[in-house]
Amino acid sequence: MSTEAAQRPPSTADTAATTVRVIRRDGAVSPFDASKISVAMTKAFLAVEGGDAAASSRIHHLVADLTGQVESSLLRHAGPDTALHIEQIQDLVELVLMRGEHHKVARAYVLYRDERAKARQVAAPTKAEASINVRAADGVLRPLDWGRVAHVVGEAVAGLDDVAAEPVLTEARRNLYDGITADELALAQIMAARTLVEQEPNYSYVSARLLLDKLRGEALTYLAGSPTLASQNEMAHRYGGYFRDYLTRAIELELVDPELATFDLGRITAAIMPERDLDFGFLGLQTLYDRYFQHHDGVRFELPQAFFMRVAMGLAIREDDRESRAIEFYELLSSFHFMASTPTLFNSGTTRPQLSSCFLTTVDDDLDSIFQAYKNNALLAKYSGGLGNDWTPVRGLGAHIKGTNGQSQGVVPFLKIANDTAVAVNQGGKRKGAACAYLETWHVDIEEFLDLRKNTGDDRRRTHDMNTANWVPDEFLRRVESDASWTLFSPNEVPDLHDLYGNAFAERYREYEAAAERGEIKVSRRVRAVDLWRRMLTMLFETGHPWITFKDPCNLRSPQQHVGVVHSSNLCTEITLNTDAEEVAVCNLGSVNLLKHVTPDGLDTERLERTVGTAVRMLDNVIDINFYTIPEASRSNLRHRPVGLGLMGFQDALFELGLPLSSDAAVTFADTSMEHISYYAITASSALAAERGRYESFEGSLWSKGILPIDSMQLLIDARSGDALDVDTSSTLDWDTLRETVRTQGMRNSNVMAIAPTATISNICGVGQSIEPLFQNLFVKSNMSGDFTVINPHLVTSLKEHGLWDEVMVSDLKYFDGSLGQIDRVPADLKALYATAFEVESKWLVDAASRRQKWIDQAQSLNLYIDSPSGRKLDELYRYAWHKGLKTTYYLRARSATHVEKSTLRGTDGKLNAVSATPAAAAAPPAAAPAPTASGSPSPSPTAAVPAATAPDAVPPATPPVAERPGPKAEDVDFTATDGAACRIDDPDCEACQ
Repeated sequence: MSTEAAQRPPSTADTAATTVRVIRRDGAVSPFDASKISVAMTKAFLAVEGGDAAASSRIHHLVADLTGQVESSLLRHAGPDTALHIEQIQDLVELVLMRGEHHKVARAYVLYRDERAKARQVAAPTKAEASINVRAADGVLRPLDWGRVAHVVGEAVAGLDDVAAEPVLTEARRNLYDGITADELALAQIMAARTLVEQEPNYSYVSARLLLDKLRGEALTYLAGSPTLASQNEMAHRYGGYFRDYLTRAIELELVDPELATFDLGRITAAIMPERDLDFGFLGLQTLYDRYFQHHDGVRFELPQAFFMRVAMGLAIREDDRESRAIEFYELLSSFHFMASTPTLFNSGTTRPQLSSCFLTTVDDDLDSIFQAYKNNALLAKYSGGLGNDWTPVRGLGAHIKGTNGQSQGVVPFLKIANDTAVAVNQGGKRKGAACAYLETWHVDIEEFLDLRKNTGDDRRRTHDMNTANWVPDEFLRRVESDASWTLFSPNEVPDLHDLYGNAFAERYREYEAAAERGEIKVSRRVRAVDLWRRMLTMLFETGHPWITFKDPCNLRSPQQHVGVVHSSNLCTEITLNTDAEEVAVCNLGSVNLLKHVTPDGLDTERLERTVGTAVRMLDNVIDINFYTIPEASRSNLRHRPVGLGLMGFQDALFELGLPLSSDAAVTFADTSMEHISYYAITASSALAAERGRYESFEGSLWSKGILPIDSMQLLIDARSGDALDVDTSSTLDWDTLRETVRTQGMRNSNVMAIAPTATISNICGVGQSIEPLFQNLFVKSNMSGDFTVINPHLVTSLKEHGLWDEVMVSDLKYFDGSLGQIDRVPADLKALYATAFEVESKWLVDAASRRQKWIDQAQSLNLYIDSPSGRKLDELYRYAWHKGLKTTYYLRARSATHVEKSTLRGTDGKLNAVSATPAAAAAPPAAAPAPTASGSPSPSPTAAVPAATAPDAVPPATPPVAERPGPKAEDVDFTATDGAACRIDDPDCEACQ
């Protein structure tokens, strides 16, 4: 039955329906199923009234009522042996529609089965089309070549299932006019295919191939100097010549390093695979077109395979056998098995190869250092670097300034300038400049720091564009759980706290507290730890910031403890490297596409080993090739040589394996897949050390002692003695042999692994971001390239296999915001497998992250999702992450007042605008008890919730919960009462770091 019908109380008709049979036209007999009536009528209504938000809601309720009328009439006198002919049922449906005065719908109902079976035929150009002229790039009008249009569209659909040229051509015809430009003609075809994506995901590939035809014409015309077109088949034979012409022009324009021309171009061009141009989805190719391909005066002349080869050649430029390595790197990139980070893709092979992804800095407590930090931020951001700034050393509000005998205004005014610097340097328009400021929780300005992203208050003390993050020591969370006090200090009076961690920090911190009690410290303030914690969580929900990151796990498990301290993470919370006044930490990122390394039988470990080995070599090459904009970055990177190999497409791999994200099997897969990546990455770095030499600061590192990331977990366990640390330390591979190899042979890189968000490069590869759960199965993605309809192709394949993919399913997915949960005809196993982010309890995300973290020498960008948020839920979730040994967390995602665009794409230009401006609080549901997830798992409750805040601006408390273990009682905070919401998942700014 339909969802609405299922919500009615059981009736005699409902009972009878389970035994009544239906005789079909071919004589076959099947059980009566009222949901088929509902589906048929919904299709008829959609055909007449469309599917906009208002109509969709009305149709769902109306069809439920009409279906009930039909069902009641049919089954009123039915018995166990009753058989109904399908014609009887259809006659009654038509009668009920007519009685309800739905005359147009009734006619559509009679016709819709036949109409669905009819395929539109490609008609020859009409007389009107034959008179259409197209204005070419040179301004000359030429007759429309409809034959070529049909040929290009035919090429675009070739080899793809469930797509056809006819509907694309029919839709494209509607936008033709005499004098149409060549660009507009190409766009008409692209947009025609885009309108069909929500009905069939493979039309995304059709759209991409039509965009590719436009790009070919743009590039070839630019290089030839006159209008030049080539189909995909024709281009396959001229790619080699094109690549040489492209390279020559790019070097002339000083866009590409002239050294690339010295490669053996015969070998290089022979390795190019033009057919891989066809592997892009529309979102991926459009993103490359808008932001990555080389261009001159706005004209793109770099085709996809030339792009990948340029990047590969740039990374191989210092190899002994440059051609072989370039081809090896190209193979990995162009097949989507591995993708380098955005700065590497932007700049590899160019005259300014700034290839590194992330930069971490520490700002000292003097004006020279502070203003040097602004300059460094600008220079690092100029070529697409993401920034993480440690501001903890800067003295707090009210601290004495010896040079002027005055009082400090604290760190906040300086952060405002850092914010404006990030806005001003927007990375050449390719993506927004982005930085994250970190502050330790004991800093006296921490409460003002929490307010930086608020939309109210003094705007001179707000940073609306800069990310912020809390750098939280374990001692603070011990105080939270024991309901103890917490003392805030100005760092100029407690300077060594900045460099201490673990038990050493806790001991020294208590000494300073005693000194403050004795009046020996001028600037200090005591607060209740749980009040500050509550405020941190409240601000995190209200503004999306500051994020929660954990100082002690980052340092206790750092391989580089012997040469410095990790003072912050980066823009996306996955990098944990040492910084000081002399060294700016640098990390070079890339991600393995996990989907390409699984089969229905499990992980393809042989392929994964090959991919990881080549990927680590590529990342290590970045360090030597890199263009460093400041000397502190060069000095740090060449000394320690850190890289960050991560992964993407995690949930796509789970779809391939049939594993729901909210399952023990998925957590185990997260563990084993990361174990293999870790093993192969460490092996590859050690092999590079044998070939090229160890990194300079290797001696004294954990690596040099045979302590691998899995072993460093014990260091955290020891430091947390007496505190609950719920971690798994099991393994499956031969780590003993690798330990000895690393200890004796060394490592090429101080750090090897980090899981970045992959917000953009995963779009290029056509997979889900990083380790993220799927936001929705059907939604509109907004980024700097525009708005894109995104539909889960794995789901569509499964629904087709069950005979459930049709127009009504599309309507239902829109109506229920991309969720299967309330669509009755979808089997329970598919609902569990394709549960969306807010249907998956975040406990599962933390569990999987915990199992990964034991293998990673840095950290992972972990977004957390929460539906119907409350203070208790957030408190439990973030302390659960701490107890599970995580190093960092990233964005908190909460439902906002956004939804899937509830309108059909037919007859539009394919441009969707699904983001509502309505404040989240206005549309948020009232706080309620936690609902079970798709797997029925409860919410995480490792410890008691903490007491409610008593600060003046704390969120009002709601009903008290029951404590889960001995500890202070708590009260829920209803976050729906606030005036804001956590980071919106559909906010395009959230991908600034990628």
